[in-house]
Amino acid sequence: MTVKRRFLKKVLLVLSVLLCVPRCLSGTGTARSALTVVEGSEPDREAQVSDDEDPEDLEVFQPTDQWQELRPGQAVPAGSHVRLDLQTGKREAKLQDSPGEEEEGGRQGTVNTESQTFSAQELKKALKHFKEAAVVPTDEEKEAAEALRAQFRPLDELKRDMEVLGMMMETDFQIMSRLLQQFNSSAASLEERVSALRELEYLVHQVDNAQDFITIGGLQLVIGTLNSSEAVLQEHAALVLGSALSSNPVVQVESVEGGALQKLLLLLATEQPLPVKKKALFAMASLLRHFPFAQQRFLKLGGLQVLEALFLSSGGASLRVRAVTLLYDMIVEKELILQHGLDPVPDASHEARLRQYSQVSLLPQLAERGWCGLVPELLASPEHDVREKALRALLAMMPPCRELYRGDRALAGALSLLQEQYQGLAESERGFGDEDGYFGELLGLVESMLGKLR
Repeated sequence: MTVKRRFLKKVLLVLSVLLCVPRCLSGTGTARSALTVVEGSEPDREAQVSDDEDPEDLEVFQPTDQWQELRPGQAVPAGSHVRLDLQTGKREAKLQDSPGEEEEGGRQGTVNTESQTFSAQELKKALKHFKEAAVVPTDEEKEAAEALRAQFRPLDELKRDMEVLGMMMETDFQIMSRLLQQFNSSAASLEERVSALRELEYLVHQVDNAQDFITIGGLQLVIGTLNSSEAVLQEHAALVLGSALSSNPVVQVESVEGGALQKLLLLLATEQPLPVKKKALFAMASLLRHFPFAQQRFLKLGGLQVLEALFLSSGGASLRVRAVTLLYDMIVEKELILQHGLDPVPDASHEARLRQYSQVSLLPQLAERGWCGLVPELLASPEHDVREKALRALLAMMPPCRELYRGDRALAGALSLLQEQYQGLAESERGFGDEDGYFGELLGLVESMLGKLR
């Protein structure tokens, strides 16, 4: 390359930079374009201009097949052929003819084939065509949509149905109120009143419902029904009361204050059908369990005498087992509380319960009333379940009854027979691979009883 030619190259490069600087620094309506001059292997120069202006703000250049000068601020449509005259510093553009087209003097333009710039008119025209070319579903697509729509109900219809269901749906509180009105109605038949009590018994199993039952006056109504002249109403009223009392201290307190204990003892002490006495004994057990205050009242009101008469009555074998089970539960319950009393750090509520249970003198009164001689009679039962309950009760009553049991030869003989019987049954269980079977457990109770009598 000659010195003259090198000098000319440098001059052209300086002129190009001087032409670009005013446009790049301008903040007015002129186009802010980036000008790049690329040196190729040929002496001619190739330049590319990229336009970054918003199409809405620029005047759009309309290219033809002839080169035309670009005025400052004009936007070049995508795909146009653009060139820069390095001698005059002017830009020219025309429609693209071919990628490799060369002009006179060795000047070569660049094609704007990768630009994503569109004019406002092009965008509006494309949007119009887009709206006109909306997708029209075919007949098959319409049928499929109708079939899918038929599988579901309209939203408005669902809303109407939900409103109707909301109006028809009753809460448990509302149901109990309605049932009590049905029970109290003078026009209600005996069957309707019994039906109301059956539905109430199902509802008051829940703790919250049972407490709401007090609020609407249902508990007092049921307690009063225990005095009804209709045995079937007494039976179902006792069942409702027992269900409401189960593991519900609030109902237990209200029932004692409402006189339920006296009415239940009266039902057990008088001539009543067996179903009435069974339900009354169930309600009594629900009232006494885990409630030492009610147990004190039970003993003061002669509850042990009532259970004794129930035990000795003819035709009440099932009542005997229930009575003994209730006494056993009360004994064990107190023993567990006393054992926890040995805890070095008992809480305040436990201390209060401990004081209350200490005032329940159940075991001494059992021995005094002759229960030490009554319970062994259950060992003669052919049912293993009855024998189990009797053995557990005898072991629980051992402290006040030990001397009596040691001198009772009939009891010792009955225990020896049971030991021999359950040894064989337990051996059969072990032969089938059951090391801790039911008969093995009964054998352990018998042997524990014999061990305490030695």
